[in-house]
Amino acid sequence: MKLGKVEFCHFLQILALFLCLSGMNQAELTRSRSKPYFQSGRTRTKRSWVWNQFFVLEEYMGTDPLYVGKLHSDVDKGDGSIKYILSGEGASSIFIIDENTGDIHATKRLDREEQAYYTLRAQALDRLTNKPVEPESEFVIKIQDINDNEPKFLDGPYTAGVPEMSPVGTSVVQVTATDADDPTYGNSARVVYSILQGQPYFSVEPKTGVIKTALPNMDREAKDQYLLVIQAKDMVGQNGGLSGTTSVTVTLTDVNDNPPRFPRRSYQYNVPESLPVSSVVARIKAADADVGPNAEMEYKIVDGDGLGVFKISVDKDTQEGIITIQKELDFEAKTSYTLRIEAANMHIDPRFLSLGPFSDMTTVKIIVEDVDEPPVFTSRLYSMVVSEAAKVGTIIGTVAAHDPDASNSPVRYSIDRNTDLERYFNIDANSGVITTAKSLDRETNAVHNITVLAMESQNPAQIGRGYVAITILDINDNAPEFAMEYETTVCENAQPGQVIQKISAIDKDDPPNGHQFYFSLTAEAANNHNFTLQDNKDNTATVLTKRNGFRRQEQSVFYLPIFIVDSGSPSLSSTNTLTIRVCDCDAEGVAQTCNAEAYILPAGLSTGALIAILACVLTLLVLVLLIVTMRRRKKEPLIFDEERDIRENIVRYDDEGGGEEDTEAFDMAALRNLNIMRDTKTRRDVTPEIQFLSRPTFKSIPDNVIFREFIWERLKEADVDPCAPPYDSLQTYAFEGNGSVAESLSSLDSISSNSDQNYDYLSDWGPRFKRLADMYGTGPDCLYS
Repeated sequence: MKLGKVEFCHFLQILALFLCLSGMNQAELTRSRSKPYFQSGRTRTKRSWVWNQFFVLEEYMGTDPLYVGKLHSDVDKGDGSIKYILSGEGASSIFIIDENTGDIHATKRLDREEQAYYTLRAQALDRLTNKPVEPESEFVIKIQDINDNEPKFLDGPYTAGVPEMSPVGTSVVQVTATDADDPTYGNSARVVYSILQGQPYFSVEPKTGVIKTALPNMDREAKDQYLLVIQAKDMVGQNGGLSGTTSVTVTLTDVNDNPPRFPRRSYQYNVPESLPVSSVVARIKAADADVGPNAEMEYKIVDGDGLGVFKISVDKDTQEGIITIQKELDFEAKTSYTLRIEAANMHIDPRFLSLGPFSDMTTVKIIVEDVDEPPVFTSRLYSMVVSEAAKVGTIIGTVAAHDPDASNSPVRYSIDRNTDLERYFNIDANSGVITTAKSLDRETNAVHNITVLAMESQNPAQIGRGYVAITILDINDNAPEFAMEYETTVCENAQPGQVIQKISAIDKDDPPNGHQFYFSLTAEAANNHNFTLQDNKDNTATVLTKRNGFRRQEQSVFYLPIFIVDSGSPSLSSTNTLTIRVCDCDAEGVAQTCNAEAYILPAGLSTGALIAILACVLTLLVLVLLIVTMRRRKKEPLIFDEERDIRENIVRYDDEGGGEEDTEAFDMAALRNLNIMRDTKTRRDVTPEIQFLSRPTFKSIPDNVIFREFIWERLKEADVDPCAPPYDSLQTYAFEGNGSVAESLSSLDSISSNSDQNYDYLSDWGPRFKRLADMYGTGPDCLYS
């Protein structure tokens, strides 16, 4: 086998060794003396061709294929009977072989960083039979590296932080660059680091890439951020090496190296004396160049005459000291206060104690301003008592208020009537004496809470308020009574001396020592033979039977008057009646029925069942009556008898018609005279389905019959009219009859030509009556002549 140019050195060494051993001097590998190789034979055949791995430089830029090496078998006699084939990675696509000579070439540019070596297989075949003359053998083509990749910072750009005032050599961050070249071959992948920007503040370790501080006492308050540029260069930093850069942003973090300082040594604030408690008086702040927890402060009042009047707290967001009022201010008592306030850091770093005390002091002076204040009562709450028996005008007590200002204006008093709606009390406007204005009742309202107003005479807008609680003292003005409505029953089989009821009493009064009631029967009931009363001496009494044999048929209810007396001074009494019902009871004494009528009821039906049956019967009767009434109303004629009271309803229609010329609106002649023939007229609001024949005329008959005939005729029209509404409706007839002794008062008669009235005199009344004269006159120019 002959080697390529790259392997020439290795070949010379192998050849020299071979010549020494065998004494041969040739450039090709010797052919073995073994028998020819047969693929189907089982005898082990000695290998007759050997070669080493090939080396090829990457990034070949030539135009011709790059020569890799040569394959040759000692079977090949140079007569062209042997051909060589190549298989494996990159065969035919990257690497090609001359089948006659065995020369291998690379047809593409190779990149070691993409693939460092290729494994291929070579075969020598007989050209005629296409059978292998040598066993297939595997070899490697290794791509030899060149320095074609610069170092890269895969994690860049970097950000890091280091505390300010750190000593020299404090580690900040480590940067790392990688080089894709072969680290085992030459110095192509050996990287060193250097700093291009950021000196003299920071430095970098050449081999490790660790960035460290290079200057002491770097102050964040002076400069808090630095931008560094770090370079990584291969070939151990020698000339011709490739390089890459990255940026590193270094931020100085804060430490507590600055004490707080007040901008001013003293402050002064003016506040009105009317400022409410807990109001903010002022805000002060000590400056601190630090940030975050290192700038947190606490404030306190260490001295001054306002220690109990003011307090100071810290605003967590702004680190301001907030001065607030703890007590009410009074200009007349004190006009100014002086406070000595200290501000101190909460978190102190012992390393920087040498920079000075981390606290500062300032003075705050507070001037109290005078304002016109409302009157002030001598007490916030007045407590008074009065008996409910007090007469109108009784003095209850006195309130007092004064003007706290220097002017000391006179004060006038009044009661806020919103707190005394019933006007039980009055107050003297000048003296503040409170008196009763009405009779009082403790049982209605035991305590009255009223508000008294005090206003300055010179400035009524200044109003002070005082609160008065008036307690009403009790007197014995209410008699005792039963504690509840008792439902007492006695069984028919009750025995003498049996307890049937325990009673108690209540009294609206509230005596100091509590109630004590005494029970007894009234004089008229003391000797009754049915019941007796026993006073239990504990504000209760027991009712007992005196006999047996109670019968509901004889007497179902007994009334027992009981006399109750209280222990008041003077004592009051009342008579209360206890109602006792006689009942039928079971064996355990539980009442079953208490009505005397229960004996006549059928056995087996309870009172509730009988009541339900009775209710059902009554309901059925009511339904039957309603049905009958509705049917009778439907069949009842719409005409009234003569004996009935005939009334008319007025129906108003806001329709004025078309004036005198509107002769179709209503036929006045038909209403005036019944003796004329009336044509059948249909309703104008509904189209009739059937046209009726004309109805007969009325004959001249007496007036008392005319109305009846007229109404009956109109009633028949309404009954047979298919266009009439299907419900009862109002039929109004403007019919006055044929006349009376007193003549007709209507002007409708004047329309007909038979009227006896003469209206010619209307022409003599002037132009205003000319229209009436034209309508009703008999002259030749009459409107209807």
